[in-house]
Amino acid sequence: MDIPAPRNRPVYLDNQATTPCDPRVVAAMLPFFTERFGNPHSAEHRMGRDAEEAVEQARAQVAALIGAGSREIIFTSGATESNNIAIKGAARFARAHGADRRRVVTVATEHKCILESVADLAAEGFEPVVLPVRPDGLLDPQTLADAVDDRTLLVSVMAVNNEIGVIQDLAVLVPIAKQAGALFHTDAAQAAGKIPLDVAALGVDLLSISGHKLYGPKGVGALYVRRRPRVRLSPLFSGGGQERGLRSGTLPTPLIVGLGEACRIAASEMAEEAARLGSLRDSLHRRLAEALPGLTLNGSAAARIPGNLNLTFPRTEAAELMARTPDLCVSTGSACSSAEVEPSYVLRALGLSDQEAARTLRIGLGRFTSAADIDYAAAALIAAHEGLAAA
Repeated sequence: MDIPAPRNRPVYLDNQATTPCDPRVVAAMLPFFTERFGNPHSAEHRMGRDAEEAVEQARAQVAALIGAGSREIIFTSGATESNNIAIKGAARFARAHGADRRRVVTVATEHKCILESVADLAAEGFEPVVLPVRPDGLLDPQTLADAVDDRTLLVSVMAVNNEIGVIQDLAVLVPIAKQAGALFHTDAAQAAGKIPLDVAALGVDLLSISGHKLYGPKGVGALYVRRRPRVRLSPLFSGGGQERGLRSGTLPTPLIVGLGEACRIAASEMAEEAARLGSLRDSLHRRLAEALPGLTLNGSAAARIPGNLNLTFPRTEAAELMARTPDLCVSTGSACSSAEVEPSYVLRALGLSDQEAARTLRIGLGRFTSAADIDYAAAALIAAHEGLAAA
């Protein structure tokens, strides 16, 4: 089979890395870059109050997406900052107020910003605990139960994994942590807007969101901080005391408006979008599996967001497949560290060998993925794999 001819535009299937801004989001933001440019903290005049009202409307839209109250939403620069505030802020507040809990529990497949935040706390006298996952990428509830006790301050488990797309069973995991008296944080960067989230029903204390993962702008995110009973955090840096003292700095009104609009759209269109993406994803997986015997899906097939495939190809390396398909935007199962490319630690945690990890692609469908895109991706990957295998 020949590789399809180049297209007028690339086929973008890397929506776990980032999503394009929805045009409706861009339209909502534009006025706040130009004529509605007031500082939302300058509430003594009309331009400032206009910006403040826009920020508060966006705060309500973010809160509505996850079942929170508006006063429980803190705006940040993205999920990395939110995760750092949640983990380090909770630990440092507890230590400063005499709490003797020092254990901070997380999972081997978490995003690097979680793993590094937890590791950083070791130098401050805390006890990091990193739990393994099952071969399907899910945390066994008994593994968590064995790790938490009255020494545990906080548990952090991501809602959806950024590489393999698996959905952790927070409804089961959160009560285990709460019964031990620990706080529960979840990195929901890959979950918000893709699966239903209800912080009240789940019982989570802290939840992180990133704008550019749900068709909003880059450079903005949010942290949910439960108010009743109140979760207390120490801020990471000093300043003017904005965002209830937890995140100082002038708020970027256009980006926040964009995040709010992205959350509003997601809340109204999530179910329909999930059904469409699930159908497209299953079609792509079926066509690849039929043409390439030995193709392996990594992570739970059932507990998975609709737009994700993480596939290990039977004979060819992912980098070679990508080189043969320059008009197809997917990502490898590898993470770049300095100048070296190393096998994905997430795939290693599932038990894949370095060789298997090197043959793995992450494919992320999104809101603007079409059936024609899937046709192209299937044909291009099959042709590239067959060509490389025959070489």
